[in-house]
Amino acid sequence: MTKTTIMAFFTVAVLLTGVIAGPAGFVQFAEAVKSKGTSLTEIGSKKVCGDRLCSEIPKEEKPVEKKKKEAVKSEKKAESAEKAKDVPKKDMKAETMEKAKEAHSMKVPKTMSGVLTSVQDPGQGHENHQLAIILPPSDKVYRGHLTYAASENVQLVALHGPLKKGMDKGQAIWSPDGKTKFGLTFVDKETSAGVWQFSGNAIAVHTKNPESFTVTYSVTYTERVVDGEKVFRGTTTSSQDPGIGHESHQLAVLLAPRDKAYSGHLTYDASEPVQIVTLLGPMSKGELAGMPSWTPDGETHYALILVPSKAAGSVQFTGNALALHTMNSNPFTVSYSMVLAK
Repeated sequence: MTKTTIMAFFTVAVLLTGVIAGPAGFVQFAEAVKSKGTSLTEIGSKKVCGDRLCSEIPKEEKPVEKKKKEAVKSEKKAESAEKAKDVPKKDMKAETMEKAKEAHSMKVPKTMSGVLTSVQDPGQGHENHQLAIILPPSDKVYRGHLTYAASENVQLVALHGPLKKGMDKGQAIWSPDGKTKFGLTFVDKETSAGVWQFSGNAIAVHTKNPESFTVTYSVTYTERVVDGEKVFRGTTTSSQDPGIGHESHQLAVLLAPRDKAYSGHLTYDASEPVQIVTLLGPMSKGELAGMPSWTPDGETHYALILVPSKAAGSVQFTGNALALHTMNSNPFTVSYSMVLAK
């Protein structure tokens, strides 16, 4: 082979190498131009960024956006703090003192005096009667005493209730509309003047005449919330007397026997005349020799005070138990208000 032939082959090889390398370089240049100005973290990018695809690199939050979010959070916190300042804090101590003050004010006796002229009784069935309201109906129990002088003989009225549905079972009832019903204690002293101790949800002076009357009065009273401990209001139906020897009698227990004596005031309205029962004791049989006694089992004995009364009345009492009683075998119903002393 001549020298000329060798040179010709060499030249052709160089030219072929240039033809192949030229387009490859051009492609890389074109890719570089195409990606100019595009972030390496572009989502979906198939480009290689170091040892991974660019799309695999976590997207970094721009400093400006981060600052904006932090500023918004700070503003919201400041706004919440400002609103919290505007909400008044509950003063528990002041609230407790206010409640105590209110409770104390109800126990402090109040006194009212005046002159009243009666009006037509608004109770159903009492349209031809006259009524002078001393203390209006209340959900609290009034306890006090009334001194009065009227222009004619009057009756004294105390209401108990309103009664629960179905609790009107023969006792005297007063109702302004036939729906709201009260037990009615109706005390006729057949006199125009006097002093009366009472417990009830309303107090009034009454006559059965259609003509109006005038009454001068002074009333001292407290208002008590019914709590089932010292202040009671209710309606109950009697049951068989559990005392030995009293099996044919009826008894409505208002205060069950206990060692510590009760003391208080009762105003009641029964469906028939009753006896007021007070028990004292327990006592030994020897202490009760010759005295009326009551025992539920033949072992525990009490002194028995049995006071005949009418179907309605108002009494003070002291004893280890209190009940209303009849010597009949049929049950009776009684509505009452009762306030115990301290």
